[in-house]
Amino acid sequence: MTYYPIIIKCILITWSLVLGINTHLQANNDFEKYQHHTVYLENDTINYHTYSASSLDSVNTLLLYIQGSGPRSLFQVKREADSYQIGSTVPFQLSTIPKNYVFVIISKKGFPFCTELDGDFKVPQSYYENETLDYRVMQANTVLNQLVEQNPHFKNIVALGHSEGSDVVAKLGTVNKEITKIGYWAASGNSQLYDFPLFVRQDVNSGKITEEEALIQMDSLFRKYKDIVANRDDTQKQWLGNSYKRWYYFAEPPVENLLKIEQPIFVAMGTADKSVPIESVYLIPVEFIRHEKDNLTFKIYPDLDHSFRKQTEGGEKESHWNEVFLTFLEWVEETH
Repeated sequence: MTYYPIIIKCILITWSLVLGINTHLQANNDFEKYQHHTVYLENDTINYHTYSASSLDSVNTLLLYIQGSGPRSLFQVKREADSYQIGSTVPFQLSTIPKNYVFVIISKKGFPFCTELDGDFKVPQSYYENETLDYRVMQANTVLNQLVEQNPHFKNIVALGHSEGSDVVAKLGTVNKEITKIGYWAASGNSQLYDFPLFVRQDVNSGKITEEEALIQMDSLFRKYKDIVANRDDTQKQWLGNSYKRWYYFAEPPVENLLKIEQPIFVAMGTADKSVPIESVYLIPVEFIRHEKDNLTFKIYPDLDHSFRKQTEGGEKESHWNEVFLTFLEWVEETH
């Protein structure tokens, strides 16, 4: 394994929006503040990116953020006359990163650091071929090991996931023993495939559909699941914007991995989440209690959605991401 620091400028390649992926518009130039690095493996290349307000030898905490699902670059940029319009799958303002932290993010397989906002970027086949839980865990584990090896003075190694990234962090916590704390945000306790029957039941309980209609939807779901399992390595067949391969290899119940972790875990979930049913996340504290484990902090945020936003009376989305993040940072510092 060889590590090389490299310089990457924003590659303005056009690409099309993908259904179901959250993009956070930003007005600043945070994307220009990252340092870019590559790890060359025998049969792979991993690109990761770091930000720190101080030199690495003066920081004591590493924060790795694992973003959610979907074929997208970390940043999408549109240059205007004297400014940028920026979209991102990294919903952090770098000004909120403490000075004693180094913040780390990893590009998805086959994607540059940034592409052109609202453009037409052709998703590489290598992305679909490696769209599995184990691959993303391998990426994160490799990057963490490299950084910790080069910076043995780090006291805190924090892994924070959001949405699909939480599934990754849960399994990463069973693999990498350097991690000292885990953040698990906006993700299910059970298999992702269990979410959809729960959504059907939510629709019944809210009166949107009848019990008879629910039975039809359930039967359709179970037929789809059987087809996914029978074609588990198919990258061409798609369901809800993701390949069959992705659905199958991300169907592992995260709670089973979380229970194997002895380090402190911070779970955060919004009650207005439309991507993950709130009922699923309650499996986590139930199982921790049943197994007599006391390393769980469980936070529910009323009225916040999948990205920790709240809909105002005027119909706008009011972000509370920073509020959740600052609570998490306090927990990192106070929890031992």
